[in-house]
Amino acid sequence: MQRGALLDAARTLLSEGGTEALTFPALAERTGLARSSVYEYFRSRAAVVEELCAVDFPVWASEVEAAMERAGTPEEKIEAYVRRQLALVDDQRHRAVVAISAGELDAGAREKIRAAHGGLIAMIVEALAALGHEQPRLAAMLLQGVVDAAVRRIELGAAENPEEITEAAVGMVLRGVRG
Repeated sequence: MQRGALLDAARTLLSEGGTEALTFPALAERTGLARSSVYEYFRSRAAVVEELCAVDFPVWASEVEAAMERAGTPEEKIEAYVRRQLALVDDQRHRAVVAISAGELDAGAREKIRAAHGGLIAMIVEALAALGHEQPRLAAMLLQGVVDAAVRRIELGAAENPEEITEAAVGMVLRGVRG
């Protein structure tokens, strides 16, 4: 239970204040634990980040995958992939992951994030192959780039509302630059 409470506190700290806010004194304060007790669960901030990735990415990915499974055609699967990721922007797990990604992390934590993103991209490769893409993995990575750009735009609180950004991203991946 304590480990879960520490991870919840870490998510809140990251989503509210970015990686600078994730400190062991702040974790201790949020959970009511002694600072030395936090070290019993995690040896470093990077260990907290790695644990968050290990716990949160699979949940997020399963939500994207479930949305894709409900879709019928390859185009509908791609649309579900984009829409579900963008709908998750308001989720605290996502805000924490964005904050983590923006910070300076050690190589191990960065590798966990890369691997998790690779798993997410792998979900869409089959739909792109079904559409006849000669290089579906490359197309998937580029498609994810559109999603990532839309996520950043939403996170920034851009002039457009999140629904407009979502519609623009879906249009971009389904129709390309033709509009």
